[in-house]
Amino acid sequence: MDRRQKKTRESIFKAFVALLSEKHYNQITVGEIIEKADIGRATFYAHFATKDFLLKDLCGELFCHIFDVTDATGEKHKHIFDCVAPSHAILHLLQHLQRNDNNILELLACENNELFLRYFKENLKQLVQKKPQLFGDKKKRELPDDYWINHISSTFVETVRWWVDNGMKESPETLSDYFMTVI
Repeated sequence: MDRRQKKTRESIFKAFVALLSEKHYNQITVGEIIEKADIGRATFYAHFATKDFLLKDLCGELFCHIFDVTDATGEKHKHIFDCVAPSHAILHLLQHLQRNDNNILELLACENNELFLRYFKENLKQLVQKKPQLFGDKKKRELPDDYWINHISSTFVETVRWWVDNGMKESPETLSDYFMTVI
């Protein structure tokens, strides 16, 4: 992707995120995103087939950021998510959620959150597949990999849902400890 395409993509993300701070995901139209990003309809569709694909890529950006930080070789990465990352990916994700970076909590709170949670879970599965060492020696040999990966991903999604539904009273560090204890 060249610089112009990256800039346009970032503009679309910023517009989408700004709209998420004003209304629920299911109330946002592609027309509103286009207007706020100050781009043409064809430009939007050159980057995203639908609003749902924009949502999928927003979730993908979060996990790409997490992967890059986990793989850090000292180079600064560029994503719409930016931070000083902790050493553990689960804690890192929870910190972004707590800060509500890019209005991501609005996606969890909206009526159509199942779509976001599905994308979130898909990306979590990739994290667990690519970084099983993050979970230490928790996997028993007799468990099939796909079962274990699905279990961790599903448990984390439900942990986040529980945390949000209960007012996020626990710190990301405490919740990360809870999660790592139960897996």
